[in-house]
Amino acid sequence: MRKPDLHRLRACLRAALLPAALVAGAAALVAFSSPPSEPRPALLAQAGAAVAAPARPAPPKKSDGPWRKLDIFAKVLAYVENNYVEDVDESKLVYGAIRGMLSTLDPHTVFMDPREYQSMREDTSGEFGGLGIELAQRDDELLVLSPIDDTPASRAGIRAGDVIKAIDSVPTRNMTLPDAATRLKGPPGTLVKLTLFRAGFTAPRDFPLVRDRIRVMPVETRLVEGRFVLARIKSFQDKTDQVLRTQLQELRTKAGSAFKGVVLDLRNNPGGLLDEGVRVADRFLRKGNIVTTRGRGGRRPETQDAVERDTEPDYPMVVLVNGGTASASEIVAGALQDQKRAVLLGTTSFGKGSVQTVIELEDGSALKLTIARYYTPSGRSIQESGIPPDVWVPAVAGEEPPRESALPGHIRNDAPAAASHRMADASVIPPAPAPDPAVTPDPALQGDPQLRAAVDALRSWDAFRTALAGARSASSR
Repeated sequence: MRKPDLHRLRACLRAALLPAALVAGAAALVAFSSPPSEPRPALLAQAGAAVAAPARPAPPKKSDGPWRKLDIFAKVLAYVENNYVEDVDESKLVYGAIRGMLSTLDPHTVFMDPREYQSMREDTSGEFGGLGIELAQRDDELLVLSPIDDTPASRAGIRAGDVIKAIDSVPTRNMTLPDAATRLKGPPGTLVKLTLFRAGFTAPRDFPLVRDRIRVMPVETRLVEGRFVLARIKSFQDKTDQVLRTQLQELRTKAGSAFKGVVLDLRNNPGGLLDEGVRVADRFLRKGNIVTTRGRGGRRPETQDAVERDTEPDYPMVVLVNGGTASASEIVAGALQDQKRAVLLGTTSFGKGSVQTVIELEDGSALKLTIARYYTPSGRSIQESGIPPDVWVPAVAGEEPPRESALPGHIRNDAPAAASHRMADASVIPPAPAPDPAVTPDPALQGDPQLRAAVDALRSWDAFRTALAGARSASSR
């Protein structure tokens, strides 16, 4: 790199930093799926390597802020471009430098190159070519957070908690989540090979899958026993609340009468669009706070409150949560719990209490930046600790994914202990009512203890609430 080029780069870097705060403040708030994690860069040294002696560095000058460090970056870039043993891709170098910088922050602050950003936009639209897998990362390993129903992944028997060791024979250790997602996606009809390991395997196994057009319907609803509604929200995409409203209306017509209760299933829901999560919570609340977000240092709090328009009737309601309930789905669960609109049942949620904004950059790449924490109506931060259920019902063995607290570099919970509202670790469910001989048992309840417990609670709602109140009273003594 010639001297004028170095000056031009330095000027560009300075100019790029100045409007960053203004751009971030104007961007829309978005909370995205299952929780991504960038690996920490490793510093490698090889014993005995022959290295040309560098020129003696000049004495260090007094630091004058980030500009001095940008000079260092520009010089390193120039050395690499001019002296590295092979030709280098300038874009790859700069993108790598940005990723390295962001890897010092929390795992949800990431840089996306143009291809990765386009992939993320497809995810939020709900349609793409791929396998139908929600991913997570733990200890530099790539894990299956949840396979999406009726997709190549679910049909092949892939399970939550499976470790993906390789994609098309490329090892996934230290592979970024955006890179992994890009490799899994592709034109429908094309083949991709996953190498998986799970508990019970003696060695990793290969799973060949054929990509399909994945059309993720964000909401699935059905009637249970002709009187209870099971509404499962898989993720918060565009129009999730609108789809939920339409399906509830259709089931109301089908039932021919008012519902006797609703089970809102948010298990393994990795989140998505914050605004859609707020709308869904608002659908079940007539008034009161839903969520408050606070930026750096707790400044500039913003509140989202419920309105009475289009609110669902006050029928009994149980919300199912587990370790895969994250981000926007935790906002919904926390609001309904704090406002005493629903009883939470299951296991503690993921614990992602941060909000990201997506800033599109000039070359089609994007920065997803953590800019705020969110707080439930009672003022608790669920960051790192998650939302504990009112009624603890364990999941089927092996189905609990890793949580936020296991991610390297995660943000710590800033709430004082008194504000970290926590229900009883375990509450006693009253015995299930005797089965009604006139009602055909739903086979889906037999293999899902959490769903079965939720429906049992709706069947005996008054006795259930009385038993729950007694358990809460006993645990507070």
